[in-house]
Order: sequence, then C-alpha cells, then structure tokens
Amino acid sequence: MSQPALLQVDEAEVQISAIRAQGAGGQNVNKVSSAIHLRFDIPASSLPEDVKERLLALRDSRITQEGVLVLKAQQHRSQDLNRLDAFSRLHELVNSVAQAPKTRRATKPTYGSRQRRLEGKSQRSETKAQRGRVRNGSDSH
Repeated sequence: MSQPALLQVDEAEVQISAIRAQGAGGQNVNKVSSAIHLRFDIPASSLPEDVKERLLALRDSRITQEGVLVLKAQQHRSQDLNRLDAFSRLHELVNSVAQAPKTRRATKPTYGSRQRRLEGKSQRSETKAQRGRVRNGSDSH
C-alpha cells in the first residue's frame, strides 16, 4: 500500500501573532513576545472537503465552534522556534486526518471462538453451581 502524499497548509491561510509567553523565564519572559498564537480557519481553507470534515469532527478543545483551530506555541525561548513548532503541530494535526479511516466490515465469529465462549460459560456455570449450601447426608432433622 502506498503512503499518501502529505498535505501542506498554505501559510497565507494562517494568522500568526506573537504574544508574551506564560510561566517562568525571568526577566526575558516579561520583555519579549516569544510565544506564537496561530489561528487556522478550517472551513475557509484550501484543504480538500473530506479532510475539512474530518478535522471539524475531531473532539479537540483547540477547535472553536466557528471551526477555527487555535494553537499556542511557547515551548522555546525564540519566536522563530515557536513559529516552527506551531506549524509542525498544525501539519501533524492535518495529516493525522488526511487519510480516510478504513470502514469496518462485520464478520461472523469463527467456529472455534464460539466453542471457546460456550466452554467458558459452562465452566463459570459449574463454578457457581458448586457455591450452594453444603448438604450433609446424616443430618436429617
């Protein structure tokens, strides 16, 4: 089976803004806007329709009700590395739904699996049947 071609997102369809990173970082974090806020409008993008549908169907908190994917990258100290990180995460997410999932075909259970199931049921039944009260033959009041 051949590997599908990876989808690329056009950079013109992505809004990027630099924001201040959160968390520890000393003086640098207060001065430099090194974190990246990436917004990608899925319905307005040039992605194929089936990929858009699968992206919007994801149960992901980063996708708004309007269908805008919002990624925040603040892992690195430099803005360029955070920009690369945000784009790689966007491409990773898009390519995770690029290939349609295989449709499940219903199959019948094999003869052997049915026999094993019935055998297990009868063993459990036997175990539970032996859990009753103990009857003593000489005890007849």
